[in-house]
Amino acid sequence: MPQTSTAPTESSVVITTETLEKAAQLARDLHSPLWISHSGEQSSGESVARHLDATDVLLDTVGWTRTWTKPSPGQLPPSDPGASAEDMLRQLLAYLRDEDEALHSDGPLTAVDALAHTEGTEHGDTDTRSIALDVLTLLVRALTGQSDAHFAPWEARLHRTHADITALLAAAARFARTYGPGAPHSGPSAD
Repeated sequence: MPQTSTAPTESSVVITTETLEKAAQLARDLHSPLWISHSGEQSSGESVARHLDATDVLLDTVGWTRTWTKPSPGQLPPSDPGASAEDMLRQLLAYLRDEDEALHSDGPLTAVDALAHTEGTEHGDTDTRSIALDVLTLLVRALTGQSDAHFAPWEARLHRTHADITALLAAAARFARTYGPGAPHSGPSAD
């Protein structure tokens, strides 16, 4: 069963100013602009930071899980041999409604899913989600020293904790506010 948490504990992830600077250098070395996503428009560092902050709040509210597990399917009860087609259709629709509710429950989310949930709110859109994920990946690469590392698999590691995710989300928001367009030190936005 995946690890699920509603409150951060102590994190083993330490993000220093040096880590942020290393991530900023990685951003400068990218072959595509970090702060421009699929719409073709630039997002400000502050808008990406707001998306990350809202994601963190969402995870604190609904809980974090390192991996998403599909709910177990229910069992459609056998139909009564004398049931009308209308009764069988009602039974089937009730079953489908229950299954749909189980799939869309407000239970614990992975950070990647929480980023996606936040894109449909006043705190973010598809561009800020995509850029936030890229920033999280840059920080993971800066932390691990591995150029092929990605945030989603890093999040899903067995030993990962809610506190680790909270620490990385906060660091990513700090990175966006420090290095993103509109920030005093807009290093990587010069792409």
